[in-house]
Amino acid sequence: FSERFLEHKTGRFHPESPQRLTAIKERLMTGVCKNKLQWLEPKSIEETQALYWVENIHHSSYIDRVKTIASRGGGKLDEDTPVSAQSYDVALWAISAWLDGVNQVLSDSQPCFILARPPGHHATANSGMGFCLFSNAAISAYYALSKGAKKVAILDWDVHHGNGTQEIFYSDSSVFYISIHEYPFYPGSGSKYEIGESEGEGFTLNCPLSAGCGEKDYLEIFHTEIIPVLHSFRPELILISAGFDAHIADPLANLNLSENTYVELTQQICNIAELFSKGRVVSVLEGGYNLQALSKCVQKHLEVLMNN
Repeated sequence: FSERFLEHKTGRFHPESPQRLTAIKERLMTGVCKNKLQWLEPKSIEETQALYWVENIHHSSYIDRVKTIASRGGGKLDEDTPVSAQSYDVALWAISAWLDGVNQVLSDSQPCFILARPPGHHATANSGMGFCLFSNAAISAYYALSKGAKKVAILDWDVHHGNGTQEIFYSDSSVFYISIHEYPFYPGSGSKYEIGESEGEGFTLNCPLSAGCGEKDYLEIFHTEIIPVLHSFRPELILISAGFDAHIADPLANLNLSENTYVELTQQICNIAELFSKGRVVSVLEGGYNLQALSKCVQKHLEVLMNN
């Protein structure tokens, strides 16, 4: 975590606000987790190195566009995705935190949670959208591969499909992208028929759920589809795009999970990581827009990670 992540300003009424991190931090600093967490400022990855990895994923013209908008004092990539004067630098610092987290987990196998913003799973190689500037999870997965990991799984349980992450790995068999999400819903992608192509065929799994589904439906798909795939793939590192906007109280979606659902999901992923990944889990905040529900979910999520 870094206070710098609060400097990405999105406007008074935008749901992806700095208050999201503030609410989470306050709960973690005063709740049952307070004496068990180690808070780290991103340090070992410099912003110039972060930019190098951003350039491995995103087109230079798009990176320049984000930088230019920020340098002019701010603007928008689309109607949902503002860029403030500090957003470009903050987004690079968020990448630094992701890569730092990968380094930590690869070196000591302790789970790590990245409390950063802006989120990333909607960002494609050449555009930002859906509140997202750079594709954090995709960049981190490629970074892990460069560090010696042979197989990386990305589990995206944000209520919105991570179209950007999927697009980047659609022809890649070294990264298995798994998404469970509301469908049809923003951004319109994520049908069960999207399974990858070329060398990546069979290495994308989409688990769409209709509006109104709850914990029973969610966990059934998790046990019957997602866990068997992870057993077959045997990942050496698991990245979680941890959006908590499938919670029943979230204002931007229509699924009916509780914080206890995320307890079960986290435990199942920890079990998989123990079997195949030496416990290596890097979890990173994506969506979640009801501040009370979001902070509760993150606390429960971290309690399970710590207990494992």
